[in-house]
Amino acid sequence: MYMYYLLGHRLLEREIPVSRKERLAENTFILALDGDIDFKPGAVHLLVDLMRKNKNLGAACGRIHPIGSGLMVWYQKFEYAIGHWFQKATEHVIGCVLCSPGCFSLFRGKALLDKNVMAKYTTTATEPRHYVQYDQGEDRWLCTLLLQQGYRVEYSAASDALTHCPEQFGEFFTQRRRWVPSTMANIFDLLQDYKRTIRTNPDISYPYVGYQMMLMVGSILGPGTIFLMLIGAFNAAFRIPNFDCFLWNIVPVALFIFVCFFTESDTQLMVAQILSAGYALIMVAVVVALLMQIQDDGILAPSSLFLFLVAGSFVIAGILHPLEFDCLPHGLVYYITIPSMYLLLIIYSLMNLHVVSWGTREVVEEETPDKVVAVEIKEEQKNNGLLGFLNSKSGGKKEGSFELSFAGLFKLMCCTKPVEEKYELVQIASSLTDISKRLDSMERPSGSMLGEQRRFSSAAGLRMAESPFFQTIEEETVEEFEDKDSLHSEHPKILEQVEKRNYLVNPEWIDDPDLKDGQVDFLTGQELTFWREMMDKYLLPLMKDAKKEMKDTEELIELRNKSIFFFFMVNAVFVVAIFLLQNQKETIYITWPLGSTYNMTYSGGTLIYLQENSLHLEPIGVMFVGVFAIILSIQFICMLIHRFGTFSHILASTLIDFCSRDVEVVAKDMAFEKEGLAIIRTLQKLKKGQGEGKGRKSRTTVGDVARRKTIQALEERNQELHQRPANIETAFNLAFKELAQSPDKQDKLFRGEREARVTFQQLARRRSTLVDRRTSTMGERMRGSVGEEKWSQEPGGTSPINIKT
Repeated sequence: MYMYYLLGHRLLEREIPVSRKERLAENTFILALDGDIDFKPGAVHLLVDLMRKNKNLGAACGRIHPIGSGLMVWYQKFEYAIGHWFQKATEHVIGCVLCSPGCFSLFRGKALLDKNVMAKYTTTATEPRHYVQYDQGEDRWLCTLLLQQGYRVEYSAASDALTHCPEQFGEFFTQRRRWVPSTMANIFDLLQDYKRTIRTNPDISYPYVGYQMMLMVGSILGPGTIFLMLIGAFNAAFRIPNFDCFLWNIVPVALFIFVCFFTESDTQLMVAQILSAGYALIMVAVVVALLMQIQDDGILAPSSLFLFLVAGSFVIAGILHPLEFDCLPHGLVYYITIPSMYLLLIIYSLMNLHVVSWGTREVVEEETPDKVVAVEIKEEQKNNGLLGFLNSKSGGKKEGSFELSFAGLFKLMCCTKPVEEKYELVQIASSLTDISKRLDSMERPSGSMLGEQRRFSSAAGLRMAESPFFQTIEEETVEEFEDKDSLHSEHPKILEQVEKRNYLVNPEWIDDPDLKDGQVDFLTGQELTFWREMMDKYLLPLMKDAKKEMKDTEELIELRNKSIFFFFMVNAVFVVAIFLLQNQKETIYITWPLGSTYNMTYSGGTLIYLQENSLHLEPIGVMFVGVFAIILSIQFICMLIHRFGTFSHILASTLIDFCSRDVEVVAKDMAFEKEGLAIIRTLQKLKKGQGEGKGRKSRTTVGDVARRKTIQALEERNQELHQRPANIETAFNLAFKELAQSPDKQDKLFRGEREARVTFQQLARRRSTLVDRRTSTMGERMRGSVGEEKWSQEPGGTSPINIKT
């Protein structure tokens, strides 16, 4: 809505040339923020620098720092750090950033107005895939549209912003339940139509598409990879055979899938949290087992080298980001939660793919007396059942009682005093309130008397009467009446005034006691037309259609089932293949050339047998680890390149004092500018009566039509409009000229302030110089045009070039 107002109305509907609109749209930037974001102005300036540098840049995002407390915040600090250090930096260097987060991003107005960007962004989801792609991650969806239209999206590591992140386990899982499917859906949309995107966007190439394809394959096979890692971890930590490790890991995963299928979200989150705690303890044991395996296999073993490669890249990245180095210790929390975040979270997101609610924006329903009574009755029944086993409580149905119960089979009540049931008291109180309202309405004065005391505002801004009688009446509003029938019979004039209200002319809020003394203004006709069309097309509430909602739910469930089947089959085939190859390492394997050991055997004192022992690796696992190592290497190199660009950006935007002008000269210039701005603001102020009518009150009444001097009034009005300045520019020119010609007015205005007087004299001289220069230039142009016209009238004058020669 705001983008349509700022870009569609305030920009496109302005009566200016198209070229001017084009320049304004190109240099109009919209900053998208969350309500809890915290940043400094310098962060926005750095994003604007990127926009000014590249006109093809449609969006730019900064470095997001999560803040809060707790283990989940520690996990997100490390996750955000490596995500920005490696993932976003790589996308920025070899292609485009795929997601500019809505919590802190800058968008170019021209890019948003482009074809199939904002128009498609505002479309309502009609297909199941659209609900996931459009509504669950709207910032990523907008960036996808920008990339498909040929615009670039960049990342600035120097532009920092702080945002509050989920601190609870359930809140975090609910947030990622939306992010995971929407991320996959948008990336799949780009990869599905990659040829057209490459033709349209010059910053997206085939190598970049191949890089994203490798990441997509890794994301799809992520659950299977973590499952195989857990099998190996169990085998290394507890010395359990591989098949037993497989059974030990398949049971909790199958249990969680069953829970996600047949239980509510709260139960799923509770089970996920329990399993996450168990997996965290197992990962602690895996650390010890991994160190023992490194000691047995040596530092040149694949697992050892891979561990050193990953840990070393993280440490070097932290050193290159000195202000974010404190994120590295949180990597321990990230490590022990790998099974939870890359296995359980993926399963939870897929199982709830049909749930399209945000989960964090539900409106809390207002508690009514009936709902309170229903909840209390439900709690009482619950306490009297099995869950109330050995329950003891004070109070209850009997006031002043002490109760002991055993599973609701018997109850011992001591010192009881019978009172009325609580829900009956609530109903009695509600009835008394209703009777009180009706009695108050009957005791009020008649409609004519009330109509004289209470006057609603009109288009001219009439105000309510301030009498003691009216002050007692205005405390009650028309909304307090139960139905319109009683209002028609008791206060017909009030209802008539209410029904005649126009929200564009005399809305109800105009009578608010805190607003009634303010200035009343009205929207222009052009803006009214814009808002009417806007409301009719986009702002009308969506009408609920039970059949359509049921159909959408069924289609979403079908989409969920298809996605689950696809993920399950791909990961099942991957896990079974790798697991069988691990059990057949002695037959099907790849020999690891590094870290081999040798056994020497002596026979008879003269013969020596030398045997080489090498590590045997399964082919598919080696290929998968190799792809991951290639991705990590690419990200590390791109991180170095991006750090150099960030350093250059910071250096270019940093003021170096020893290369600047003298401080005293700068101070004088700043003082001159400050005094000059103060004088200009003073002269720009419209005097009382300028820019508005004199506000004469007509002395004629309705019957004075024949004696009205209509033409004379129009002439006086026309002269008045020509005499007074139309805007602040005209007011400034008149005031400046008048002040420059009157030394007395200068003394009165400056009151002996020498610096202000000197500044005004310098402004007058500069203005006079500019006016003279402009006048002489215009005179030369006029003389040249007159001479050219005169020469063209002479015989032989056919070309204006001959005049200059």
